[in-house]
Amino acid sequence: MKLRNIGADFRIVSRTYFRNPVALFFSLIFPIILISMFGLIFSAAGSGTVTLIVVNEDHHSPASVAFLSALNNTTVVSVQVVAVSAQNFSSYLGQNDYSTGLVIPAGFQNDLQNRTPVNLTVYTDPEDASSAGIALGAVQGVASYFNLQAVCAQKSCPPVIGFTTANVGSQVYKYIDYLIPGLIGFAILTSPMFSMVDIASSYRKDGIFRELSLTPITRAEWLTSRILWYVALTFVTAGIMIGAGVFLFNAHVTLTLGLIPFLLVGPFFFVSLGMLAGSAAKTPESAALIGNIITFPMMFLSGTFFQVSSMPAGLQAFARILPLYYVIDGMNQVMLYSNTTRAFTDILVVLVGSVVVFLAAIRLFKWRDE
Repeated sequence: MKLRNIGADFRIVSRTYFRNPVALFFSLIFPIILISMFGLIFSAAGSGTVTLIVVNEDHHSPASVAFLSALNNTTVVSVQVVAVSAQNFSSYLGQNDYSTGLVIPAGFQNDLQNRTPVNLTVYTDPEDASSAGIALGAVQGVASYFNLQAVCAQKSCPPVIGFTTANVGSQVYKYIDYLIPGLIGFAILTSPMFSMVDIASSYRKDGIFRELSLTPITRAEWLTSRILWYVALTFVTAGIMIGAGVFLFNAHVTLTLGLIPFLLVGPFFFVSLGMLAGSAAKTPESAALIGNIITFPMMFLSGTFFQVSSMPAGLQAFARILPLYYVIDGMNQVMLYSNTTRAFTDILVVLVGSVVVFLAAIRLFKWRDE
């Protein structure tokens, strides 16, 4: 082997590589994005304070107030008492993006004084294991302290305060139930975005748009046909995901008519956005780069795999400007929490954004380059 030949070919490979923005993105920029996003998402784990929403059914008795004060003093949870019935508490937590909750039952003080066993109910979200562990640990630690402090005349005294766990949204929900809306949202984002970005740039480069300009079809008609195709594809994909979740993993999701608007408007938005991004780029390589920069933050920061409520406050604010957040949140509201009011707000945000992006894409998209 000749080092001269190896060196010459190495220079050719390196020049080709550094002239390819897509290769540069996935090799150099994408790892930075990944480590930054996951670092920000989990930066509060173990160091921040988990908000613990509490329903106190013991009418704020001294014992229950002392118990909540002790929880606050742990500094790992921040107690926030709300006036909600215990029956509606699980749905309330889900509808308001809370990952943890606690119910102190009526008669808590009496049971504590009379050494009668009493159970607290701790609500956790399977999607937010970090907050769940912190909340459970805090409640268990304070309960153990109160058990030791209780007056007991016997040599052997069983614990008085225990606790049971339940899931946010419903007692029967599992991790797969929370994951299905996120995965449907993931499909609504990725398939139209990546395809339309590629089509917009490659069709222009290969002269296909120039040929289409000689046919009777208008730009708006062409883009509308693409939207309809991806809407149909989204319905099929959602059906497959829901079917697989139910039949393979015994998922518990509610199929309602409220899901349909998100399966219609979601592809409408992302087909238009993909076309807009592809039309703004001059080459297929730069179009792919723009598409990746737009798409990857939404993949991880919109609630697809991780609860937005478990992220640091600044990242939560950023997540709420991402359109995919409203698609996934809306599907969560109709499939898990039966919260049509919030779902209506979500679909309204996506619909307005879709119209704006569609009109912008039509304006920028041309059959022929000037």
